[in-house]
Amino acid sequence: MSRLWRRHSNWLAPTLFILPGIVLFAVVIIFASLQTIWVSFHEWDGVGAMVWVGLDNYRQLIDDPQFIVSLKNNVIWLVMFMAAPPLGLALALMLNQPIAGMRIVKSLFFIPLVLASVTVGVVFTWVYDPSFGLLALIFTAFGATAPALLSDENFVTVAVVIAALWPQIAFCLVLFLAGLNNLNEELIGAGRVDGARGFAMLWNVILPQLREVSFIALAVTVIGALRSFDMVAVMTSGGPFGSSTVLAYQMYEQSIFSYRFGYGAAIATVLFVIMAGFIVWYLHTLLKVEEGNA
Repeated sequence: MSRLWRRHSNWLAPTLFILPGIVLFAVVIIFASLQTIWVSFHEWDGVGAMVWVGLDNYRQLIDDPQFIVSLKNNVIWLVMFMAAPPLGLALALMLNQPIAGMRIVKSLFFIPLVLASVTVGVVFTWVYDPSFGLLALIFTAFGATAPALLSDENFVTVAVVIAALWPQIAFCLVLFLAGLNNLNEELIGAGRVDGARGFAMLWNVILPQLREVSFIALAVTVIGALRSFDMVAVMTSGGPFGSSTVLAYQMYEQSIFSYRFGYGAAIATVLFVIMAGFIVWYLHTLLKVEEGNA
């Protein structure tokens, strides 16, 4: 046995370490995803027998105005979340300066990362409160009345996304700070010799070295926008009148409260296809970039 282990230890040891993770991933992710797709072709209340309905759940999605609203809100989340990587980069460039006391300032920007999403949602619910919130105090200082953003169908989604952007920008900030700390000093020195200063240095020397970090920040941001759920659940519960609902929350609402697990699974499948499409594009682009750098 010991001889067999010594002979094959170069692949046996890594396999034994990776195997539990592979099994867990296969059961929790792959099997659950396939089961969700299978359920989406049935009408099921979560308790009784499943009834095969084919594509009926997907046909209902097309005619469901709430699904269209949820899809539109996910697009709004995606578009607004695209501000997180550039803002995170800007903050990282500012905080990466060798200035006394900058570590304390950095710690203040890291606060959103240690807060749970539920906590952030509750805090921003207080901020937006038109009676006693921070927004109300600002408007009162200028002699105006604060709008009830979380009760306004036209602005509620934007208000929730702004709240969710706070921790997302902080996450991108951490990624870019790590990237800035690993820059090639020789390339920066060469750029200075060639006369690169300010924006020219940033564009031609620093940003090319942050390409991989930028791809990671973009991927995490897009996935975070598409799977948005907790902030909506805490701040609005999809209201008012379903105007702030996103696909993930509608899936939860239809499955848990309306006992339409087949319909909820169809929404989850649509969301899965959108995410899978983005991941395929992301991996394809990343491989092309790596081949170009090889």
